Amino acid sequence: MSTLFSLAFAVAAPFWLLMIVAPTWTWTRRIAGSPLIVLPGLVVWAIAAIPVFGTLVADVTNPDLAKWLDFLRDDNAVTLVWAQVLAWDLFIGRWIYLDSRERGVHPLLMAPVLVLTILLSPIGLPVYLLVRLGFRAPGTRSRVGSGA
Repeated sequence: MSTLFSLAFAVAAPFWLLMIVAPTWTWTRRIAGSPLIVLPGLVVWAIAAIPVFGTLVADVTNPDLAKWLDFLRDDNAVTLVWAQVLAWDLFIGRWIYLDSRERGVHPLLMAPVLVLTILLSPIGLPVYLLVRLGFRAPGTRSRVGSGA
């Protein structure tokens, strides 16, 4: 199970690397443009989930802290939660990357935001939401001086 746990990060890392190190490369935009980039992580999730799926369904439909603590004692459970977190973080990072490119946010500003999102997405996402306030969405015009 240790190998599968490590694989969860290994299948997500190349996408992060592209978005951080090569954000303006044409292929990065093409690859990150597909929501399917989370699929490898979800495959790892599914493999880890198979042996504990019944318990997982029972625990998510009737959440109880004691049951979750017991569930997370299983290596498969920890691996599937880890794979899910990584897939979700990648999905959020993908949106951040795409949105920042559309808004013209400089890649040097975005690199630390994306790294923060990899490590702690509950902090990285709100940081990006603050950053994006300073950049106009494409196709919008400033209302200042427009007479509107």
